[in-house]
Amino acid sequence: MRIEKLKQRFNIKARFVHFPLHPDTPQEGRTLEALFGCGPDEVEKKNANMKGLMEAEGLPYSSRSHTYNSRLAQELACWADEQPGGQVIHDKLYKAYFVDNRNVGDKEVLVDLAASAGLDRDAAAAVIDDRTYQKAVDADWELSRQYGVTGVPTYVAGGAGVVGAQPYEVLERLLTEAGVERR
Repeated sequence: MRIEKLKQRFNIKARFVHFPLHPDTPQEGRTLEALFGCGPDEVEKKNANMKGLMEAEGLPYSSRSHTYNSRLAQELACWADEQPGGQVIHDKLYKAYFVDNRNVGDKEVLVDLAASAGLDRDAAAAVIDDRTYQKAVDADWELSRQYGVTGVPTYVAGGAGVVGAQPYEVLERLLTEAGVERR
């Protein structure tokens, strides 16, 4: 992946900053037709476009029918990032949402994903129930607003940023212009 290549060439530490993508989506989710205000043919075209973009990144993608509220998933990910080996949760959440079309707003789905990532099931459930990382995600959402994030992914370095799946050269230029030290 591009970020891994950048880490090899630049002295950087990549960090996820959570972003409120469709935060008004109810926990049970919303059809893509309702989200985009279009019919099934347009949803099919959007899925085909996303599949092409994801495949260009070497990422799997399946046709999706729904979008789900990712707030609890973001809170779980904040916790997981602090656990040994917990960073794998990001891949698990990606696959659940974009490949398996699972509801990442559902507590049981999230607890299962945490367990499949080797994390403690009961601790994950407590993090979700207690909303332990609510303030951390609130802070990320505020930081996203300050950065001017309008979509995902967004890459930021030295106060400048680029939105979307950018070619490696664009990301390298962003880091170079920000004065990031090469390895």
